[in-house]
Amino acid sequence: MRRAPLFVLAVLAVSASLGFVRSPATPFSAFVDAYFDSLFAFTPSFATASGVHDYDTRIEDRSTPAITQRVATLRRQLAQLDALRRGSLSSDDSIDAAMIDGAIRSELLDEDVIRTWWKNPMLYVQLAGNAVDLLMKRAFAPPVARLDAVTARLRGVPSLVAAMRANVVDPPPEFTKIAIDITDGSTGFFRDDVARWAKEAAGGDQDALRRFTAANDSVVKSLESASAWLKELLPRSHGSFAIGAPAFADKLRYDEMVDIPLSRLLTLGEARLARDRAAFIATAQQIAPGRDPKDAMAALEADHPDAANLLDWTKATLERTRAFLVDHQIVDIPSEVRPIVAETPPYERIGTFASMDTPGAYEAKATEAFYYVTPVEADWDSTHALEHLRLYNRSVLDLITIHEAFPGHYIQFLYAKQFPTKTRKLLAANTNVEGWAHYGEQMMIEEGYGNGDAKLQLAQLSEALLRDCRWVVGIKEHTQGLTVEQGAKQYFEEQCFQQPANAFEEARRGTYDPTYLYYALGKLEIYKLRADYQKAMGKGFSLKRFHDEFVKQGGVPIKLIRRIMLPGDTAAVLE
Repeated sequence: MRRAPLFVLAVLAVSASLGFVRSPATPFSAFVDAYFDSLFAFTPSFATASGVHDYDTRIEDRSTPAITQRVATLRRQLAQLDALRRGSLSSDDSIDAAMIDGAIRSELLDEDVIRTWWKNPMLYVQLAGNAVDLLMKRAFAPPVARLDAVTARLRGVPSLVAAMRANVVDPPPEFTKIAIDITDGSTGFFRDDVARWAKEAAGGDQDALRRFTAANDSVVKSLESASAWLKELLPRSHGSFAIGAPAFADKLRYDEMVDIPLSRLLTLGEARLARDRAAFIATAQQIAPGRDPKDAMAALEADHPDAANLLDWTKATLERTRAFLVDHQIVDIPSEVRPIVAETPPYERIGTFASMDTPGAYEAKATEAFYYVTPVEADWDSTHALEHLRLYNRSVLDLITIHEAFPGHYIQFLYAKQFPTKTRKLLAANTNVEGWAHYGEQMMIEEGYGNGDAKLQLAQLSEALLRDCRWVVGIKEHTQGLTVEQGAKQYFEEQCFQQPANAFEEARRGTYDPTYLYYALGKLEIYKLRADYQKAMGKGFSLKRFHDEFVKQGGVPIKLIRRIMLPGDTAAVLE
């Protein structure tokens, strides 16, 4: 799934080993292969995550020459794609071409206009942990073979850190602070977790272990040096995180195929927030009559796990939510396998409370999916720890599992190998991916999950309010000068009833994930599509049929998925 920036080798050199199902040779299919080959070469971690293991011994090169070369490649590919789109393409190829066009333009926006690589040290220090963890956590090859690949990637980490120090100029203080946290967490990850895994993976191969240890020791020293450099950089970090209105609008257009004017989009977001907030307050009165809505949330939050049994509580929600899908014919579930519930890896914990980590569509052997939940950190004070755990109260945790697993992201993963084209197996729009998961939260309550329990309804509205606030805050942070501490954090607390610690993390997330309105926006687009699909199908409509048809297409932008599910459709994605 395409969440972060994704990135020419010969086409035939990889075709045999990857097992891709290729269409009969056409100019467009050759272009698709060349595009993804160059993407994998620039971002080897994305190749590994996708189940393509030809690049497992490489790590990202983020030096200025590499980025300059990548921009040139993208511009050349965009010209080639423009020429192909002026010709005759099949319906499927036309949809895939539009998706790749958006991906190329989005990457060019990031690399050549916003220039995130100039101002965001997070991108560099986060890459190291992700690149190695991808090789460790899934058994797609024998352990010692994966250990050799880990060692090869480790050797590239010092160069990655050097590129950060050479490239990053005057970052926003928010980015530097987060990068410090990531770097410090990653240092412990490599020193302890990676080293422990390597000893087991090596078995009796002492030479492999010695090679690893030398490379890993170098990484730990490099990250310690990076942390010291970032801490020296922090007082000199005065840059702005805001990308500005033109880039914000372009990012929505390229990533999500949404071209609604920002003023209109903000009005829609504020209206949705007001509607959900009113429903939240009314529902809160059922739980705590005559009292402040925060008291109703406190009633939910009082029933929370402690640090030791957070994972056990999460596991229990999987069975409840899955059973409801089966009993109420919500969507077909093409597997009996459950995801593995585990703690979020240290390098991914900033701004993340829960996530679903699934193998790519081309992964042939290692099919483990991880449902990550972020634990209490050892260095948190008791207040921070309690606020964090209260988020995982029994009612909200059900909604989180609905979002991440059933019928959310895990269901999407189970369908991934059925996605009809290579492009749709490898690229996706967040308004589809996250919109579907967020849509599932509301849809499940509407279909009777919880049997009308007001606490579950309040939990669903709380999750909706959170996404509504992201909608408004993201636009205002990046186009109207809203600050994290003085404006955005307070907005999440007052408008969405978030705990202070969580409100801060949400406000800070908006600085580096500007268009995180895609959750609520995508949900509304899916509801609009469902209504139009029901009207078109008449008596042939069923909720399960709609869900099955939607999810099997892959993460296609809603504007395009309407063309698939409603042939000839010209209606707007929103009213």
